[in-house]
Amino acid sequence: MKRLLTLVVGAALLVPAAVRGQTPADDPAALKLAEPDFNVIGLPTSLRLPKYGSAFRVTHRFTRALNDGDFGDVAADLFGLDSGAQIGLEYRFGIAPNTQIGIHRTSNRTIEFFGQYAAIRQSAGRPVDVSALVTIEGTNNFKDSYSPAIGAIVSRTVGDVAAFYVEPIWVNNTNVLPKQLADDNNTFMVGVGGRVRVRPTVYIAAEVAPRTGFKPGVNHGSFAIEKRAGGHLFQLNFSNAFGTTMAQIARGGPVENDWHLGFNISRKFY
Repeated sequence: MKRLLTLVVGAALLVPAAVRGQTPADDPAALKLAEPDFNVIGLPTSLRLPKYGSAFRVTHRFTRALNDGDFGDVAADLFGLDSGAQIGLEYRFGIAPNTQIGIHRTSNRTIEFFGQYAAIRQSAGRPVDVSALVTIEGTNNFKDSYSPAIGAIVSRTVGDVAAFYVEPIWVNNTNVLPKQLADDNNTFMVGVGGRVRVRPTVYIAAEVAPRTGFKPGVNHGSFAIEKRAGGHLFQLNFSNAFGTTMAQIARGGPVENDWHLGFNISRKFY
C-alpha cells in the first residue's frame, strides 16, 4: 500500500511538469490563435500540419469589378456574385513532421503541386519562423506552360494577436506566351502580409506582392476580414487580381485600380 501511494504521488508530481513543458508551439495540432490558417489570403503562412493531418480550401474570385459602374450597377449584380468567378480547390497533407504537400486546381484548368518544410521555429532564441516553399504548376490540366517556383516564408507571431510575413519567391516561366515576346520570362516577388486578431474569433488580413522581372499588369494586393469557427475559417476578401497559385500571383492583376470581391473557406481535419 505504501509503495502504491508513493507511485501515485510521484505520478501526480511528474504529470504537471510534463504538461508545463509542452507549449502550443511544440504541438502542430494545437490551435495557434495568431496564425489560424495556412494562407493569409493568397500567400502561404508558416502554419504546420501534424503528421497525417490534412486541410481543404475553396477559393472564389468574382470577375465583376466593384468599381466598374455606379453603386446601383454593382448592387444590381449583387456586388459581383452574379458574375463569373475563378474558383480554386486545394488539399494539403502532412506527409512527415514539419513537412506538408498539396495540390491546388483553379477553374481555368491550372494545377499546382506544392511542398513546404518548416526549417526553423520561432522560440526564445529564434525571433522568426523560416519555412522552405517549392511549387510547380502547369496550365491546361498540367499539360502546358510549366512554372516552377522556390522561395521562403519568414514569419513572426506577436503573442496571440498578430502574425507577419515576408516571402521572397522566384517563379520561373511566368510568361505563358512564347519566349520571344518578352525579354524576361521569370518573376521574383517579395510577398508581404499580415493577420491581426481583433476579436476572439475575428481577424483582419492584408497582403501585397511587389515584383521584378516579368511583371505584367499590377502588383497583386488583397485585404480581408475573416471568422474562425472550430476547424473552419471563413474569409471575405477584396483583391485587384484573381491569382491563388504562385505563378498567378506573380503575374499580378490585369487592370489597374480594379477591385473584386472574393472569399476563401478552409477546413482542417485534425
